[in-house]
Amino acid sequence: MVLVPGWVWQGGPVRRALGAGLAAGVFFGLFVLVESGAWAAAVVVLLVLTPLHGVRVARRMSAVWPAGADLDPADRAAVVRATRSGGTVPDPRLAPDVLRYAEALRLTAERDRIRQWVMVLVAVVSLVLAGYDTVAGTARQALVSWLVVVLVALDLVWWPKRRDRLMARVERAEAAAREPERRDAPGG
Repeated sequence: MVLVPGWVWQGGPVRRALGAGLAAGVFFGLFVLVESGAWAAAVVVLLVLTPLHGVRVARRMSAVWPAGADLDPADRAAVVRATRSGGTVPDPRLAPDVLRYAEALRLTAERDRIRQWVMVLVAVVSLVLAGYDTVAGTARQALVSWLVVVLVALDLVWWPKRRDRLMARVERAEAAAREPERRDAPGG
């Protein structure tokens, strides 16, 4: 959910599933195409992974931020954009929704920290497999294996920094959403 951009939230569950699922289906379908050279296998991966991953992500999004379903699509997208950018939501009545979405992002980011340990294991395994594919596999297998190593390394190095910057922006959006509360509070 932390990676899901605002435009995906603008639609309903089907659009969210397609937005998230299609990206994964195309990405991994291309991996299969590069590795095997088989268009049919790439299409199968695209057709199977798109709905499976899409439904999973859409369900997770809805479970983590159920209040988002009650918002108009444009309001939902505005809340997501404001929160992810660290800005102020244009409509003050959406400030409580910014707070709820920020909490959902925080919970998701905390849960995803466990994933880092899994990614360390994946990095070690992918490095071993890339070495093996370089020595014993085809050039395509070696290429894909080293691409996986690069992607896992990026995930280990780039993603934590990106997540921390996102969460800093989320905190700014929360502070901005609470600002009207301070003005309305007694003595504020």
